[in-house]
Amino acid sequence: ESLYSLQNGVTIKIKNGESYTTPPCDLTIIDDPAALYPFTQDSISYGPHTWLIISLTEGKYHQVRKMMLAVKHRCKRLIRLSIEDLHLGDLPPGIVKEIAEKDFFELLKIGTPVHSV
Repeated sequence: ESLYSLQNGVTIKIKNGESYTTPPCDLTIIDDPAALYPFTQDSISYGPHTWLIISLTEGKYHQVRKMMLAVKHRCKRLIRLSIEDLHLGDLPPGIVKEIAEKDFFELLKIGTPVHSV
């Protein structure tokens, strides 16, 4: 029931206490999070939990956490795997990968900024 609600949209509070119904999203239960994201080994201390992949078409402030609360579940850990076409891949936590500005803006599907001289 919770998964169905999350997939089809739940009502959350956004700015100024305004209600917002989230659009439908893709949601998948992950049985082996270490196979998807190998840096999850420290999650064992959390005890029993369920890992989900949620694909949003837009994101409001703390939307995923608020969506989980709306269906009476807690979000104990949140890992962003991608934004648009910019994917985390196998980049370990704490490591930085430099990307050319042009490529960065292309992957995010936004226009290249205009530089003033």
